Amino acid sequence: MDLHFGDSEPTDDERAAADGLLGPASSFWEGGERSEADLRWSRGGRTARARRDLLLPGLHALNDRVGWISEGGLAYLCRRLTVPPAEAYGVASFYDHFSVRPRPATVLRVCTDLVCAAVGAAELCAGIEARLGPDSGVGVERGACLGLCERAPAALVVRAGDPVRTAVSAPATVPAAVLAAVSPDSAPEEPPAAKAVPQAGGASLTLLRRIGVVDPSSPDDYRAHGGYAALRRAYELGPAGVLRELTDCGPVGRGAAFPVGRIWLDVASRPDRPHHLVCNADESGPGAFSSRVIMEGDPYALVEAMTIAAYAIGAHTGYLYLRDAYPRAIHRMQCAVDRGRARGLLGDDILGRGHAFDIEIRRGAGAYVCGEDTALFNAIEGFRAEPRSTPPHPAEKGLFGGPTVVEDVETLIDVLPVLTREAPAYAAVGAGRSTGTKLFCVSGSVDQPGVYELPFDTTPGELLALAGVREGLRAVLLGGAAGGFVRPDELDVPLTFDGTREAGTARGSGVVMAFDDTVPLPQLVLRIAEFFRAASCGSCVPCRIGTVRQEEALRRLVERAGAAAADDLALLRDVGRAMRDASLCGVGRSAGNAVESAVDRLGVYA
Repeated sequence: MDLHFGDSEPTDDERAAADGLLGPASSFWEGGERSEADLRWSRGGRTARARRDLLLPGLHALNDRVGWISEGGLAYLCRRLTVPPAEAYGVASFYDHFSVRPRPATVLRVCTDLVCAAVGAAELCAGIEARLGPDSGVGVERGACLGLCERAPAALVVRAGDPVRTAVSAPATVPAAVLAAVSPDSAPEEPPAAKAVPQAGGASLTLLRRIGVVDPSSPDDYRAHGGYAALRRAYELGPAGVLRELTDCGPVGRGAAFPVGRIWLDVASRPDRPHHLVCNADESGPGAFSSRVIMEGDPYALVEAMTIAAYAIGAHTGYLYLRDAYPRAIHRMQCAVDRGRARGLLGDDILGRGHAFDIEIRRGAGAYVCGEDTALFNAIEGFRAEPRSTPPHPAEKGLFGGPTVVEDVETLIDVLPVLTREAPAYAAVGAGRSTGTKLFCVSGSVDQPGVYELPFDTTPGELLALAGVREGLRAVLLGGAAGGFVRPDELDVPLTFDGTREAGTARGSGVVMAFDDTVPLPQLVLRIAEFFRAASCGSCVPCRIGTVRQEEALRRLVERAGAAAADDLALLRDVGRAMRDASLCGVGRSAGNAVESAVDRLGVYA
């Protein structure tokens, strides 16, 4: 391939950032000093392509060190990785958290999504900007959900440098957010993960039972509280036994409801090698934060669960794709991986059983579409995170072209009680296909927001009563932005896969947001449309154009009513139908769900 580089040179910091990740340049062609050996040096084909997956970590290295990605820095990284600069620019400009234009080294991101917007995020932004002023050296960015919905409104400070510094302000006030931006090291420490679990320490918990009980930094404490019992039993059963146990008890993926045992068996039986395991911990949808709580409070559970999954399907490397807005979760998971490797819980011979497996952590950079499996593969491989056409499905041809299992955090850790309690005990909890317990992320107009663990057949009414719903409840959004609204008189729907489908709504990832009569619903629905317009990757016409038309129609409906409202409501239905029927992936297919449910169930624009 021809690589055409510009004349811009990297700064010393940019060069050091790339070299810190990739090691010193080995030749002039990679950006090093010229020598006689360069005339005999060449690398291309398979060797060059094998390094492409380091593009996203390399972009993070540049952005972390300087605060943005310059032409010179990008060109140097491309030279090191043998990647065409135009392709790398396409990747760098795709993600929300990267900037290819100069910006301050300190960025303050304020969440303006649903729950934060309902509690005054717009006023918070205005107050912060007025306090800091234009010459403060702090860039204030209004952005998507930060996954801190139980502590809304939320703000995240990122200060570039070596090392990069971060600070979280939640619930954020103007003075607290400004202090965090001016002096990240002086910001108050975040509360422990157990604060996000109102049931913490309860005897009825299974998936969350160790949060608030164990030291998340200690593998010994994890093992003292039952950790690695499931992995030892998996080794006793063997890969075939683990797959049989999962198939017999019938657990399903907590997101898409596919049978876990059947998918894992499909990958395990594929002759193509190597097999791959991917844990999608990006969870970028508004209102979702259960993965963050688990990774912050019980990180070794995810390490153990990924090890079991890899053992069952015959994978030797697992990729944990973790949301960039979760600095504490990133730190906790990296510590768990490093200490697990040092203790023989990861590596070439886990627990002396001859099983080799290790985990690579990859940071996302702000792209909701990475919740789609094939878009996630492209992100890890170093391409724009755009969905691929299916078939072939991931079990046949996934990450790096190999058979791949992709699961979210909750689905993976749900395997642990299956192996320790055995299948019949697991299947006895819940109803129908929805066996076991489910994690629900409750936020909004409730007294005790947080992650709740309850049987699958729990109703929204029971869940909100437990969380202390406030008076004046007007609407409940199930499943987040891709879900649907229900009225206060519709809260007896079982939150199972079948129950929510029969009720004409969505359970989604277990997000439950309550909104009382102080929240202007038309503006809330418009914010959902704005979210999907920004979330669209743009690779297919129905989603790229449809999300824009949906937002435009809703904006007109908010600004005026009357005869024109009927035309815009009709347009919303036409656009929603087109996106649902013709979009390439689930982002476009679900972009109109909440909007149409607000019109039909709540009569927002009547």
